[in-house]
Amino acid sequence: CERCQCHGEDKHTAILYGLLSQNLHPGRALQRCPCHQRRTVRLRTPHVTCRAASAVLLKTISFMKNLPSFHQLPREDQLLLLDSCWAPLFLLGLVQEMVTFEVMEAPAPSMLKKILLSGQSKGQEPERTQPTLAGVQRLQCCLNTFWSLDLSPKEYAYLKGAILFNPDIPGLRASLHIQSLQREAQQALQELLQPQHPEDQARLFHIFVVASTLKSIPPALITDLFFRPLIGNADIVELLVEMLYEPSG
Repeated sequence: CERCQCHGEDKHTAILYGLLSQNLHPGRALQRCPCHQRRTVRLRTPHVTCRAASAVLLKTISFMKNLPSFHQLPREDQLLLLDSCWAPLFLLGLVQEMVTFEVMEAPAPSMLKKILLSGQSKGQEPERTQPTLAGVQRLQCCLNTFWSLDLSPKEYAYLKGAILFNPDIPGLRASLHIQSLQREAQQALQELLQPQHPEDQARLFHIFVVASTLKSIPPALITDLFFRPLIGNADIVELLVEMLYEPSG
């Protein structure tokens, strides 16, 4: 990583600083340099976590399929909403289903593999990047914040509607109608909260603020972490479209 204090001219200074830090802060003896945050990681138990994530993704698509107001929209708008909203809706599903996971450091590619990849042909697809520790920690922070809200099933349902019907997506044909659907979901959530949490007038605002953080998590991170071990190089959105319009058996 760039300007890492573990290497270069400041190497001995970094070692001395590390020894002094261990004496001053015993609990930080195992703390690594900032470049550790940029290291790539993978799921510790992918066979378990990927299965749980797939079940949540299936429920997310089922949520859309079971909404008549969603299917009444133009097909082009349905595809735009799916492409833009599947990731935050999936993360909200992880929260609701209480899916937890751990990651471990991904092994670095061997020198031989690096040499072979560096000489690959132009037509060959480059090796995909893996999630970083910093990105996964940010994701887990969002999930932990949501768990602290302790939402009810109805709160989750109305919040999903408010997230799905996003009128600010460029290219929507029925943006005004989608805006009215979002307002209906927001109003239903507000009416639900008033009798249940009369002492917490700011709960609605807090929920929407926390929900906005879900949109800051890149869909590529979610795909690479939870689904790349299963789908390989397939396009996740194309698979979601197939799931959305697959006839119910």
